[in-house]
Amino acid sequence: MKLGIVGLPNVGKSTLFNAITNAGAQAANYAFCTIEPNVGVVAVPDERLDKLTEMYNPVKTTPASIEFVDIAGLVKGASKGEGLGNKFLSHIREVDAIIHVVRCFDNDDITHVDGSVDPARDIETINLELILSDIEILDRRIAKTEKDMKGDKTLKPEFDFLSRVRESLENGISARAVETDDDEKEILATVPLLSAKPVIYACNMSEDDFAGGIDGNERYNAVKKIAESEGAQVLPICAELEAEISSMTKEEKEMFLNDFGIEKGGLDVLIQKSYDLLGLMSFLTAGQPEVRAWTIKKGTKAPKAAGKIHSDIERGFIRAEVISFDDLVALGSMQAAKEKGKIRSEGKEYVMQDGDIVLFRFNV
Repeated sequence: MKLGIVGLPNVGKSTLFNAITNAGAQAANYAFCTIEPNVGVVAVPDERLDKLTEMYNPVKTTPASIEFVDIAGLVKGASKGEGLGNKFLSHIREVDAIIHVVRCFDNDDITHVDGSVDPARDIETINLELILSDIEILDRRIAKTEKDMKGDKTLKPEFDFLSRVRESLENGISARAVETDDDEKEILATVPLLSAKPVIYACNMSEDDFAGGIDGNERYNAVKKIAESEGAQVLPICAELEAEISSMTKEEKEMFLNDFGIEKGGLDVLIQKSYDLLGLMSFLTAGQPEVRAWTIKKGTKAPKAAGKIHSDIERGFIRAEVISFDDLVALGSMQAAKEKGKIRSEGKEYVMQDGDIVLFRFNV
C-alpha cells in the first residue's frame, strides 16, 4: 500500500512524514522545500504479532508495511504546470490513496502561502487542481467512447456515465463524491482520475487544540463537513506532537499520550483509517522460522491470499488450514487447537478473514 502525503506548502506535510517514518525528510518554512518525493516504509503496528512472537519465539517477526510518499507542495495553477504542478500530479498518480494534510493551526512564525489559515479554502485549492487535470483526461476518454459508440451501441451507458462525471467535475465535485452503482464503479476504475482516489484529510492542529478538545474546533469541524460530503475520512493530528513521540519508547509514548488524553498515536490511527479506506486486512502465518502479517483486500479467497506468499503456492493450492487468532490465543497452542477441533480445512472458495492464522497446503 502506497500513501501519498499532499497539501499546500507549509501545512506540515514533511513534519508529519518525518514523525511517522523517522526518515529525516527536510522540513522548512518556505514553499517547495520538498521537490523530489521522499519515501519511507513504515511497519504496521499489530499487537497480534507480538503475541504470536511470544508463543513461537521465531527467528524473525515481519509485520505488514505501508509506503508513505511525501509529495511536493501544491499551488494554484498546478494543473497548468505552475510551481511544481506537473511533478506533483505525476507523483500522485502512483499512490493508492491520498493523505491530504490541512493546516488548522495558527503560528505567526510559519507563513501560509495564501496569507491566512482557512482549511476549506485550502482543500478547495487542491481539489480544484486535481479536478482540472481530471477534466482533460476525461475529455479524451469521452471522445474515444463517443467515436467507438458509432460501431458499438452497448457503450452508450458508459458514455452517459462519463458525461455525468464530467458534469460533476465542472461543478467542482470530486469524482470520488459521484454516486455510482457497481457497473459504474468498474468503469470509473478504468479512468486514472486523481480526484477519484480515496482521501484522508489530516487536520494538522496545535498541541493546545488537543489539550482543549477538538469537538469545538471550528476548523476541524469545517474539514469534517467536507469529508462527509465526499465520502472521505478525517483525522485530527498534531504533526509537532507526533514528532515529539516518534523517538520515544513504547512505555514513554503511552505515558505521554495519556497526559494529553489521547488513546492512540496518530500513526496507529492513520494506518487503521488507511486500511478501512482501501478495504484491506491482514492474515497471519506463524512458526519458528517466522511470524508474519500479510496484507490483502477484504473478500480475497484462499488461493489468491496464498499467492501473496508465493505464486507457486497459489498455482498448486490444495487447501488452507485455518484458525482464528482469538481461538489460538484462548487455547494456548496449535496442539490444543487440534485437540479441540478448532483448526479448519478450507478449500478454494474460502474467503479469508482478518486475523486468520493459515498454513497453506500445495503441490507443484
